[in-house]
Amino acid sequence: MLMLRSLLFAAAFYIMTALFLVLGSWLLLAPRSWAMAGLKAHAITILWLLKWIAGTKLEVRGQENLPNEGCLVVAKHQSAWDTFALIPLFRDPAIVLKDELKWIPFYGWFCVKFQHILVKRDRAAVALKRMIADAKTRIDDNREVIIFPEGTRQAPGAPPAYKPGYVALYEGLGVMCVPVALNSGVYWPRRSILRLPGTIVVEFLEPIPPGLPRKAFKTSVESAIEAASARLLAETQADRPDHDHT
Repeated sequence: MLMLRSLLFAAAFYIMTALFLVLGSWLLLAPRSWAMAGLKAHAITILWLLKWIAGTKLEVRGQENLPNEGCLVVAKHQSAWDTFALIPLFRDPAIVLKDELKWIPFYGWFCVKFQHILVKRDRAAVALKRMIADAKTRIDDNREVIIFPEGTRQAPGAPPAYKPGYVALYEGLGVMCVPVALNSGVYWPRRSILRLPGTIVVEFLEPIPPGLPRKAFKTSVESAIEAASARLLAETQADRPDHDHT
């Protein structure tokens, strides 16, 4: 039954995503705010399908920690779920992504339309300066800048692998930083078609003010995210002690 529900959801996910991309392609020529509304509608639709087909729900904690102004959001990354499901939780998010994604038909074109922050990885110093400059523009537009500091998905409980880009953004932007912990990798695991029933928790942690020294900021962010993610994983294991979360 679990496999059947997972396959049904996978079919619904890809069909619905294709419909949004193709039928919503006219939004490429519309105002960006309209396109962002379409992006949020897609995420809400997929979350609804995930709940009713696979039994995977969403709980959001600490959303009051998000300021009503441009800020830096540093989020744990465990699953492909994170790349779409977090979108409706923000006012106007701009996500730091790999530049090569823009060449993917429709998906990449929309990444450009949404004015996400696309980073070229071949020239690190130049790319870092451009990332900070683009992020400043998004902050000036009162948007949230979201970065997954590990760069790639990490399995729940795996040793963290934070890269320094998020520290450069913090120093360059001079705005409040909101760390985010989650447990999405338990229910939407990497390299698996299975979608497990239960509750994905996204937790917005206590904001970190601008202006901290580099080492203090790095320690604050990573310790907060890892401690909260470990706590969420422990909660999951208590609810489903028979499940392998790795």
